[in-house]
Parts: sequence; structure tokens; C-alpha cells
Amino acid sequence: MSVWQADFYRRPLKTERGEPIWELLLCDADGSLTYRQRCLQSQANPQWVARQFQQFSEGQLATTVQVFRPQCLGLIGEAAKQLGMAIEATRRTYALKRLLLLLAREYPQEANYTGEEYDPLAVDRPPPLPLPEKLWGDGWRFARIEAGDLVDTFADRPIPIVEMPDLLKPIHLGLSSTVTVPGVAIDGGKASMQLARWLQAARPVAIDYRGGEFGGLVLEAGLNDRAILATFDDPEAIACARRFEQRKQEAGGLHFLLVQPDDTGRTYSGFWLLQAA
Repeated sequence: MSVWQADFYRRPLKTERGEPIWELLLCDADGSLTYRQRCLQSQANPQWVARQFQQFSEGQLATTVQVFRPQCLGLIGEAAKQLGMAIEATRRTYALKRLLLLLAREYPQEANYTGEEYDPLAVDRPPPLPLPEKLWGDGWRFARIEAGDLVDTFADRPIPIVEMPDLLKPIHLGLSSTVTVPGVAIDGGKASMQLARWLQAARPVAIDYRGGEFGGLVLEAGLNDRAILATFDDPEAIACARRFEQRKQEAGGLHFLLVQPDDTGRTYSGFWLLQAA
């Protein structure tokens, strides 16, 4: 299966008449093949994008086009559909994001640069919403496991839902087998499978601790969704949360989410390997 990563959005550039300039950036999954083309905002439509896809493909269209920016998902998705390619909404477009950061350094040197503050990876992020009450489990806790044991512990267990992308496995991240990978375990009780299915539909990406008066754990999911998993102000819980964040840094951002019916460790409902993207 061949995969492209694509972005099509307004850049900090304008024509002499003041019309915004859009730029399409395409690459393969490792960034070795790239394509870059611009158009006026008035020309930014699925038909224009589809023509660029065909030029980039040289007769070899991708099977899937990955997009991380919600604002351009519709345009790129329609273009991909016209050519029979699947669209995948995912934050994990690492090669594309590296290219966007690199190219962003060039814009200030261009004659038609607008001078506006520009973040090439910015997307609108709504405030986090509480987890639906019907999905609340019996409790939760911080967990951890050594990187060398992670795959063997969860990959081959009879768990109904398992998301363990190859690119996030410790061996592919270059982690030592003795590095501690932190996680969050939720005891879902009777709602365990319902919670696991809800999470699967939400597409978990990362869990972050947010401090402050109403601090707690926030789940990053989908392209720009966020959900509040837990809130707490207990000093011991806050200390554990800070240690969770420290362990994430030590593990290169790798962490996990585990949903189980109870804390016996005999059965699991869902497991997700996570890393901020």
C-alpha cells in the first residue's frame, strides 16, 4: 500500500492585489518524494488539487492520502475521492510536518511575504469536553511498564481492541528495553466495553496532564478533539501526574491507555499506544 501525506492551506503570502496564496505540499511517508505547488485562493478547489495529484503520481496514484489539518480535509478528501484514493485523517503525518517546518523558514525571504505571525502546524483546537457520564468507570490510576515487556504483554493478548502502530513500538523509537513507559489504566466496570468502543471511535492520540485549579488528564483524539478524562486537586495525585509527564519525556513521548473491567489484570477491553503528534 502506498501512502501520501498532504497539506493544502493558505500561506503567509499574498499577490500584489492582496489575494491570499495557497500551497499544496505532498510527500510520501518517509519524506523522500515531495511535491510543492501554489495557487490563488480563488483557484483553491478539489479539481485543482486532483490535477496536482495526477502530476505528482506520474501514473502511480497512492492508495491512501493522509491529512492532519481539519481545515483542508474537505478539499483534499474530495480530490482524493475523484481519483479513487482513500483519505485518512491523522495527526501522525511526521514527514509532512517536518517539511512544513522547514519550508516555513523560507517565507520571510519572499517578496510577497505578509509579515504575519505564522505557525505551519497550527489547527483550531476546541476546549476539552467532559467524558460522557454514561462512560465513567469505577476508577482509574497511573500505570507503567518496561519498554521491553510492552509488546509481549499486550500485542498477543485476547483484547477486543488493540491499537499498537508499528512506528510507535519501542524498538522503532530506539528505546532501551529498560525504559519505563507510563500509562493510564481505567477500570471501566460494566461500562468497560462501551468505553473502549467510544475511545476507538474517538481515535486516541495522547494523554496530557494539565495543571491549575481545575487540573487533570486531557485526552487528545482525532484531528483536534479533546476530552477530559479526570480532574483532581489532591497533592498526591498531582505529584503522580507530574511523574507521569516526566516518564513520558524519558520515553520519547511514548505512553499508553488501558481500559479493563477491573483491576485484576486478567482481562482487558482496550489498549492504545500513544504519542503526541
